[in-house]
Amino acid sequence: MPLLVVYLGQVRGLGTTIAGLVVAFTAVGSLVLFMVVGTAGDKYGPKPVLMGGLVVEAIAVFLLSQVTTSTAAFGVAALMAIGGSMIWPSQSALIGRVSDPGERERVFGIQFMLLNLGLGIGGLVSAVLVRHTSVSTFQLLYILDALTYLLYLAVVVFALTGIGVGPEAVGKDHDSEGIGGFREVLQDRLLQRVLVLAVVLLMSGYGALEVGMPVFITVVNHASVSWVGVEYAVNTFTIVSAQLWILRMIKGRSRSYLMLTVAVIWAMSWVLTGTSLLVPAHASVLLLVVACGVFALGEAVWAPVAPSLVNDLAPPRLRARYNSTIALVWSLSSIIGPGIAGIMLGAGLYWAWILVLIAGCALAGLLAVGLHRRLSPVLDGRVQSPASGPAASE
Repeated sequence: MPLLVVYLGQVRGLGTTIAGLVVAFTAVGSLVLFMVVGTAGDKYGPKPVLMGGLVVEAIAVFLLSQVTTSTAAFGVAALMAIGGSMIWPSQSALIGRVSDPGERERVFGIQFMLLNLGLGIGGLVSAVLVRHTSVSTFQLLYILDALTYLLYLAVVVFALTGIGVGPEAVGKDHDSEGIGGFREVLQDRLLQRVLVLAVVLLMSGYGALEVGMPVFITVVNHASVSWVGVEYAVNTFTIVSAQLWILRMIKGRSRSYLMLTVAVIWAMSWVLTGTSLLVPAHASVLLLVVACGVFALGEAVWAPVAPSLVNDLAPPRLRARYNSTIALVWSLSSIIGPGIAGIMLGAGLYWAWILVLIAGCALAGLLAVGLHRRLSPVLDGRVQSPASGPAASE
């Protein structure tokens, strides 16, 4: 998918502006659909929604290989938005349903590690297959990519029989009554705090990284685009190699303070990025690669902590809706972060952009400290939950 802008803009000749708008349109589409997906997941179970999303995404990615016009590109982007909106929250809700609170951080952490291993493998396959001047190599890439969604679908159908279908069973220790629907979800004050913290942190992290690092490497330092691949390889390798160690380190520690730790690590990454403006070009690129590796350590802390907290907050009957709010956060950060980066970096405001990101990390850190005062020891991860389901309330 990182090659999508190159494929649409240059290989298909639609232009960089159209390609960028198509990518942004995908994020906006996900923003619109999160309520529908969450409601369907709670009503029918996360597994059917996940299966439907895999089918839609397989079709959409295959159709990417056939796109020749901007209208077709936006149509395929709409399908991709639908499929992605169905896959990611449903997958998280399914994991939350089948894992006990005491195991969730480890399960989500291992999932994130394997996700990055898959990203690394996909990147290597892409590097081997595609040729910048060959439409057919990109077509082959997207056809193979579509088949991987069908492979995942086969795993879900045949390996997860009888799991994740229908509303989640409510145990005797859980209240089955409530306002219901997204009204109840959005009235959860603890969830509100978690979501605000997540938006601020992610737009100062992932959302900025996707645009900022390639610009710093290729535009600011005039380095080869291959260094962007090296940068993401270092990021991926760091996560895969460090995730299990980090899972051992964070076990039994405060989730809110771990989010503070993420904010500090990402701020350090942006300090290194800013420092690259002060050193010679060859050293600058290496410093940016190091910054991306440091950023990955923060990712490896964030990935197990945030979804585990959201799933512990969620009543079983609303688990899919709660997980769909994470997709909302990702969509918002994917719009705001790159938008700020595009405007400021396009105007040459490199130092100002770095300061904005450090300020965002600082604000996220303050929000994490405020969250710590409101989470019970069980929800905060300081005390092991004796049972599954929501452990405490505000």
